[in-house]
Amino acid sequence: KEYGMRKLLSVLTIPFSALAILSGAIGIPLLLMKPFFSLHIRPLQLCSQSGLTSSEIKAAFSDVMDYCLGLQSEFSAGILPFSPDGASHFADVRRLFLLDFQVFFLSLAVLVLIAVFCRSRKWRLCRIGGHSGAFWGCVGLLSLFLVISVLVALDFNRAFVIFHSIFFPGKSNWLFYPDTDPVILIMPAVFFRNCAVFIALTLLVICAAVILWDRRRYRRQKKER
Repeated sequence: KEYGMRKLLSVLTIPFSALAILSGAIGIPLLLMKPFFSLHIRPLQLCSQSGLTSSEIKAAFSDVMDYCLGLQSEFSAGILPFSPDGASHFADVRRLFLLDFQVFFLSLAVLVLIAVFCRSRKWRLCRIGGHSGAFWGCVGLLSLFLVISVLVALDFNRAFVIFHSIFFPGKSNWLFYPDTDPVILIMPAVFFRNCAVFIALTLLVICAAVILWDRRRYRRQKKER
């Protein structure tokens, strides 16, 4: 009975580890998005594209991010006007961003509870195929990452459309027009592509760290035996 329970808990750590790592890999870039965006202003010539100064662009993007991260209740984009559809889309984005952080903390809480429960029983989680649940969670994420990377590399614009179709089903308010929502002038497709790269690299670094930690832990336990 004890072994069966330890086995079940070990299996449960796989999806919750994957969710915690994936949501964390998205959440970290989101929290660093303002300085990351600032690096794009000069290379992408956003001032000439939008007719705004660098400080006005930063203020507009800061307002958008503060709203999407739940730091302010009303949507604004600095001095830039926006349409009801534009504000509605950012409300949808806000829900996704906040959902990501909720998934992260919930997944982390489940993993902590499993660890605390096992420690209270003086149990050690079973190794599945010689590895921890976190290892297999990373393997699953890397496999998914490989598939998505191939699709994005083949046609980023198509992948961009598919992404919005999946996360904003039945909606077209994500199609922005400069005349009604000039905020799109400071967030060109290249910026979103670089955001995707930022998230992908963060995911790779976290997965690599977890896999290396798992291998070293396994070797240490093997020596102790």
